[in-house]
Amino acid sequence: MMATTHALVGVALAVLVGTVFPESAVGTSIFPVAAAAVGGFFPDFDLYSGHRRTLHFPVYFNVGAAVAVVVAGVAAVVAPGTAVATAAVALFLGAAGVHSAMDAVGGGLELKPWRGNSDRAVYSHYHARWIRPRRWVRYDGAPEDLLVAVAVAAPVVYAVDGAVETGVLVAVGISAGYVVVRKPMVIVTEAVVDALPESVVEWLPARFVDDFR
Repeated sequence: MMATTHALVGVALAVLVGTVFPESAVGTSIFPVAAAAVGGFFPDFDLYSGHRRTLHFPVYFNVGAAVAVVVAGVAAVVAPGTAVATAAVALFLGAAGVHSAMDAVGGGLELKPWRGNSDRAVYSHYHARWIRPRRWVRYDGAPEDLLVAVAVAAPVVYAVDGAVETGVLVAVGISAGYVVVRKPMVIVTEAVVDALPESVVEWLPARFVDDFR
């Protein structure tokens, strides 16, 4: 799925927690919400190096989030001054864990995932194997990907205002634009890669070259 979809899911998770527990650090500070947004797209920082493996941990991120939630709950009682920071850590890990797990319902690990050729969706370090793609969302930037983004953004826009609302609306706009250019972007990139000299191509990630040549 799109990085913006993952970030929006993180924000929605934080807003849900803040709505259920309005007196908590999540309900009174924007920092945990921002941490959830960053956690939502953080795993995709491995895009150019071992994508969906290097920074994707569908088990360990969620275990870490569960531990962090317990720590945050204790901190809120015994050390209120740390409540915002511990809540932010818990939401960061939770959003990163949800991202890693969500990739399993998307397309495979290939630059043209609409072809459905890859059997790799996300790597589970705990199981020491790749999890296969379910393709409920066929590929990042698919129309159904945008539908997910809008579905998680709508209740957030309804529940909050200010900077969070603005950020969510901007993310939805970016998502819509990406859906439009997703396939043409690959065609353009393919032409660019074909035109590059071999000395430059050698520095590109292998999966980019293998899909185009």
